[in-house]
Amino acid sequence: MRTPTVVKIMLLAALAGCTVAEALEPMNAARSSQSTPTIVLVHGAFADASGWQSVIAILQQDGYKVAAVQNSLSSIAADVETTKRVIDAQAGPVVVVAHSYGGAVMTGAAAGNPNVTALVYIAALAPDVGEPAGPLFQQYPSDAAPHFVPDAAGFLYIDPAFYPELFAPDIPRRQAEAMAVAQKPLTAAAFGQTLEAAAWKTIPSWFLVAQEDRVINPDLERFYAQRMNARIIELKSSHAVMLSNPQAVARLIREAAGGS
Repeated sequence: MRTPTVVKIMLLAALAGCTVAEALEPMNAARSSQSTPTIVLVHGAFADASGWQSVIAILQQDGYKVAAVQNSLSSIAADVETTKRVIDAQAGPVVVVAHSYGGAVMTGAAAGNPNVTALVYIAALAPDVGEPAGPLFQQYPSDAAPHFVPDAAGFLYIDPAFYPELFAPDIPRRQAEAMAVAQKPLTAAAFGQTLEAAAWKTIPSWFLVAQEDRVINPDLERFYAQRMNARIIELKSSHAVMLSNPQAVARLIREAAGGS
């Protein structure tokens, strides 16, 4: 016996002069759209959301909706608030992806959100509750740290003369030099600031370790990844892995999103 819903669809198809399959296409498309997660990208320090440009193009070509956060880097709390606002604005499931310092921001911003189905850390920080990054940078030294240059307001830059070889030695030199000029500074206070919640404790996580990272020590990345029991991949790459290896980064994001 046909249900009222089936009968209604058959009547609508007859009135529209199409087959039942054609009448169902808009409903199937809407259902598919709802089940495909939106990808929210969070940038790190000494860069901004434009660093995701190659990854964005790949994900959009794959049919994903993408949102990229622009953070002020003025404090972890402010950046968590901005990122949380972008995550909360998305309809349906969300996969959040973060690079570098953005990992700490994502860890706080995604906590407690039932729509976030996966976290993807790309050469990133992943602190626990109440755990500042400063002591871990001392335990796992960074080649870039001696070249952090503060301004009068207490924001840190990577010395532009050293930026290409420290941040992005595996992309074209002129591109890295332009990034050095356009880099977005991070407040030095961030190294002592902490989170009130850690999303990786309850949300499935993926982690890409950049084996030739000179900004975050690869061993620190491994420490974070192993502690959260993440699905880990390692790549021979600099800190700027989303620029030097965008296909690999997009592939990991697709995996976390449930794609192929």
